[in-house]
Amino acid sequence: MDIIDWYRTPLDSATLKNLNQRSDFWGLCQALGHLGLVVLTGATAWYAAGHWPLPVLLLAIFIHGTCFKFLDNGFHELVHSSVFRTKFLNALFLRTFSLLTGHNHVHFWASHQEHHKYTLHPPADLEVVLPMKTSVKDFLTTGFLDLMQLITRWPINIRHCRGKLVGEWEHTIFPESSPRTLAKMRNWARINLLTHLVIVGVSIWRQWWMLPVLTTLAHCYGNWLYFFCNNSQHIGLRDNVNDFRLCCRTVILSPFIRFLYWHMNYHTEHHMYAAVPCYKLGKLHARIKHDLQPCPKGLVAAWTEIMAIQKRQEIEPDYLFTPELPKPQDRPGRKERKDSRGGELPSDNR
Repeated sequence: MDIIDWYRTPLDSATLKNLNQRSDFWGLCQALGHLGLVVLTGATAWYAAGHWPLPVLLLAIFIHGTCFKFLDNGFHELVHSSVFRTKFLNALFLRTFSLLTGHNHVHFWASHQEHHKYTLHPPADLEVVLPMKTSVKDFLTTGFLDLMQLITRWPINIRHCRGKLVGEWEHTIFPESSPRTLAKMRNWARINLLTHLVIVGVSIWRQWWMLPVLTTLAHCYGNWLYFFCNNSQHIGLRDNVNDFRLCCRTVILSPFIRFLYWHMNYHTEHHMYAAVPCYKLGKLHARIKHDLQPCPKGLVAAWTEIMAIQKRQEIEPDYLFTPELPKPQDRPGRKERKDSRGGELPSDNR
């Protein structure tokens, strides 16, 4: 498929260069801050297991799962190699987050770079495919206790340990011409699986039953907030368009949820300028918001919009939601477009 000529809000070269600058300090604030929060919630749940009533223990575990699940977003940002200025730090935290979440960064990058180049243009992008559907039933079956994670994530790791590819998308992102990349994916899957087998083995040996609950199994519970945040990114929007404002959704969130979500609420901005570090997406939003689609303020507003779209699509299957975009004359600085750059997706630390 030909490269898509994406529309990007014009930015002058100096502004974009400044926004693209990565920072080890802010990267450590984000990564260590999130890991510290996970350690704190995990330690609280560990202590509760021997000292507090069962309802308090279950609440502590649930809060831990809520914070732990967003490590998936940290993993996503680290795969972009845009969090740290120093390559070593990005590689170190990428592998740490990969092990904690059970994700394979080699596999994900092979898929995700295509998602960014061809966002919602199947079959070039099959990472996210519209129409996406969700319901109250989906939330109830995955938002609190999601056992499907247990019977999908680890079997996938086992399959990848053997280097076995399944389905059109995996065979597309790992063509026969890339055996070295496939070998890297296979080797990391083995490291991933071995690490969690050791965790389970140690927990059995020392009778630390909370250890796998707070690590290996932590992605299986407390997914409620992650469900509402992550599923809002593209659902109900349009595919096969060359404007990120029509296929990505930005949601204005509170500072704490933004931090937990690794600022991916600025999802239009993230796709428009993928090389901008997550902790600078708020500045990017402020710079280009005059040219963006209306952004829901809060998850309630976002999901009110999403459910209204889905309800109408049930009545009118061909209905496509098109956000109201600013008119060209309302966009200051439109003559700067010749200086705009989307920024190449970083490809180091893989």
